[in-house]
Amino acid sequence: MTLLLPLLVFMFIAMIVAAGAMALAPSPAAVIERRLDEIRGERHRVGSPKSPHRALLNALKRIGKAAPESSVAETSKIRQRLIWSGYRGSEAFIVFSGVRVAVALLAFAALSSPIFVRPNVALALGASAFGYMMPGIVLARIAKRRQHRLRLSLPDALDLLVVSVEAGLGLDQAIQRVADELAQAHPELSEELRMINLELRAGTARADALHNLATRTGVDDISSLVAMLVQTDKFGTSVAQSLRVHSETLRTKRRQRAEEAAAKTGVKMVFPLVICIFPAVWVVTIGPAAIKFVKILFPLAESMK
Repeated sequence: MTLLLPLLVFMFIAMIVAAGAMALAPSPAAVIERRLDEIRGERHRVGSPKSPHRALLNALKRIGKAAPESSVAETSKIRQRLIWSGYRGSEAFIVFSGVRVAVALLAFAALSSPIFVRPNVALALGASAFGYMMPGIVLARIAKRRQHRLRLSLPDALDLLVVSVEAGLGLDQAIQRVADELAQAHPELSEELRMINLELRAGTARADALHNLATRTGVDDISSLVAMLVQTDKFGTSVAQSLRVHSETLRTKRRQRAEEAAAKTGVKMVFPLVICIFPAVWVVTIGPAAIKFVKILFPLAESMK
């Protein structure tokens, strides 16, 4: 057992050094790009500064590519959460895998070395497992917050959409106009609406572009809006009237959610009251009486003996 801990520490330090060497080593794509620049006459200057953000991103990409592959179900789930969080890049999953492996190795190295605490194999392994799961928890939290912001900004966007359609604009032009108007107030929804226009310009059908919006966001209100717009386009009914009715429905749902959250406040306050406030109140109210009770009864009991 005495030789097991140094052996495990040595193995994980070797893994960290190997991961660092892989991260800092130039990739074949970078070497090819540098040679192409030299052929074009764009010589790289020796000692030219590189962006720390870009260097860290490249390091995480190399670590993510060397990480073991997850199951298909877990991979699809993580990719979906990345899209819901707004990370739609082709290398987002690789960077996320690199972040998980890097956090796990750093957590193990911090607790297996005598720098911070006394080395403990079980504690280091537990910290490594927790560090591997922590990026997934943070990603789920980011996706939930982004969906909440999209849900809150949707009624305002529908009001602008109704005004634009009633002013004579087509649905595609109205979506582009709303995206421009909401760029400062609601940047997440503005980005999603601009993505619809980019897909339409690329030749995607309107129904497919709207369904892609519902898939990218994962918000139930946006999914119902997409279903309403597709149905309206299919049957040829009034878009402005349908949007106005749907906007009123969403505002009613938002008010009901606020009322539901207000009704839950009393239940959520029970635990802080019982744990934090009630003990202090009991000490203040019953404490003096208990002290007086002890001062009177204890001498009386001793005198009766």
